[in-house]
Amino acid sequence: MKAKKKTVNGCSEEGRSIRFVVNGKPVELDVGDGPGSVRPSDTLAHTLRETLGLIGTKVSCDHGACGCCTVLVDDLSVNSCMTLTIECDGKSVKTIDGLRDPATGALDPLQQAFIDHTAFQCGFCTPGMIMSAKALLQENPSPTETEVKEALSGNFCRCISHYQVVKAVMSVSGKGR
Repeated sequence: MKAKKKTVNGCSEEGRSIRFVVNGKPVELDVGDGPGSVRPSDTLAHTLRETLGLIGTKVSCDHGACGCCTVLVDDLSVNSCMTLTIECDGKSVKTIDGLRDPATGALDPLQQAFIDHTAFQCGFCTPGMIMSAKALLQENPSPTETEVKEALSGNFCRCISHYQVVKAVMSVSGKGR
């Protein structure tokens, strides 16, 4: 009796690959158990950190509750610990590692604002907060403080209040200039 092939979203995982863009660079990964491949159960956070070596994205709760692992998928903020890598096939992923200007190496204005406003302490949650704020500012370049607080409501920090974070985001928004 022949063993039935495992399927993912109706597709056989054997011999399948996924293609997506990470921080502007095309990525192709085989689906399977081999080295450099991605298992159907691998989260995007795992793939970014362990397979692609992009360690800027942090994983804390691994349950989608803290926001530390926030990245942008097709410009929408998502918890990468709750997103399967195979769901990113054909999509564009932006991580904190890809925010620097590729030509000059300069920090993104939002990253610089976090530094200027001391909107971090230990820094573990900072990448997720910056990516959540980036998604907001791409959608709404001039948010109110209330909208900033709402956009960051899924990001938790145990070290500081969100006051400095809101100030940093507002400083780069259209309303903060």
